[in-house]
Amino acid sequence: MRAARVSGRAAKPGRLSRFGTTIQNEETPMMAPKDLLLALVVILAWGVNFVVIKVGLHGMPPMLLGALRFTLAAVPAVFFVRRPQIPWRMLILYGATIQLGQFVFLFTGMYVGMPAGLASLVLQSQAFFTLVFAMLFLGERLRMENLIGLAIAAAGLAVIAAQGGRAMTLAGFLLTICSAAMWAIGNIVTKKVGRANLVSLVVWASLVPPVPFFLLSLWFEGPQRIGAALAGLDGASIFAVVYLAFVATLLGYGLWSRLMSRYPAAQVAQFSLLVPIVGLASSALLLDEHLTRAQLAGAALVMGGLAVNVFGGKLVRRFAAS
Repeated sequence: MRAARVSGRAAKPGRLSRFGTTIQNEETPMMAPKDLLLALVVILAWGVNFVVIKVGLHGMPPMLLGALRFTLAAVPAVFFVRRPQIPWRMLILYGATIQLGQFVFLFTGMYVGMPAGLASLVLQSQAFFTLVFAMLFLGERLRMENLIGLAIAAAGLAVIAAQGGRAMTLAGFLLTICSAAMWAIGNIVTKKVGRANLVSLVVWASLVPPVPFFLLSLWFEGPQRIGAALAGLDGASIFAVVYLAFVATLLGYGLWSRLMSRYPAAQVAQFSLLVPIVGLASSALLLDEHLTRAQLAGAALVMGGLAVNVFGGKLVRRFAAS
């Protein structure tokens, strides 16, 4: 990995990052301006992704949206991308958690009243679910900064949950929390898989969700709603499906994989803190979503907890070394 060559030191085993990868204890190389721009492109694509989901849900029900998204993400890309060298059961488990489970809950939650901006924020609780699941299933230890960050973020989520009403439904909030938990389970699967190519993993795992999504759509949404949605597809709905499949999924993970191959996981993962900021800003600008003062306070606590989780250990080590 280029990062190891720049630092001149062999990477040492580290702890689980917020995306299920291992944070290495190596010197951090300076990110090239071109790669910094690519990182910001990914964050912008993923942050605006929540606004696009809302747009898509205006034109079609959630299970149908999920089916179309992952069908386009898998086909035709699967014919041009080599299958990751991992067991089929792990590939299916990854697709069933991060892609099917996560988006069944997220799309349904946003459909029943979770605002796009808050969804982008609450979904980041996956970082703390990942830490807890890694402790339970992988035997990894929680550090003090993890516990402090978890407590701060949990307080923020409680404040947000208490501020239901017209702006946000409790059902939408709880479904988004379930979505974050499914993402975290997928992170544990990723950890067990090891260093599989992220692009090939995402493309091939995208073969898993379409059939279950279509079956769920038939069962819960019915043939009439499916037919009406497909017959009434407009430009906004088509744009939403194409964006979710090609921009948020293939382009986003493709660029992210390139960055992860060039720099330490911890350095790249820090950029993910910007996703909810872009999500909140774009939803306010494009969807006219506005948070109450209490929700803003809760959002600040969640972001603070995430920041403590990501940067806390580094700050403590620097302080101890000074």
